[in-house]
Amino acid sequence: MSETDPCQEFKCPIQFTLDLIGSKWSILILRELFTADRRTHELLEALPGISTKTLMIRLRELEKYGLVDRRIYAEIPPHVEYSLTEKGREIQPVMAALHQVGSRWLKQEACVCPLDAVV
Repeated sequence: MSETDPCQEFKCPIQFTLDLIGSKWSILILRELFTADRRTHELLEALPGISTKTLMIRLRELEKYGLVDRRIYAEIPPHVEYSLTEKGREIQPVMAALHQVGSRWLKQEACVCPLDAVV
């Protein structure tokens, strides 16, 4: 019988999830998409400090992992909207828990959070 740690033999579920959402800005992009489908410029406005390049990289990663859906509208001018997939919505309880813990740790009143409307 092997004495190795099972998390080293198999992919650890915690590490797997963090690999999907742990990149800088990813969780905040998901937070914004809980409110509503968003266009690129809306996400840029909602996330001060993120560059267009970083936003596009994160959106492509989240799309690749199946958390975000990208819809292209063939209009003039054309535009793209991003939304959460069913898989992306599964992270909501984890984000709500992070919000609650963060509020307690900051010792402040809960801020208005897009996740509050989802519950």
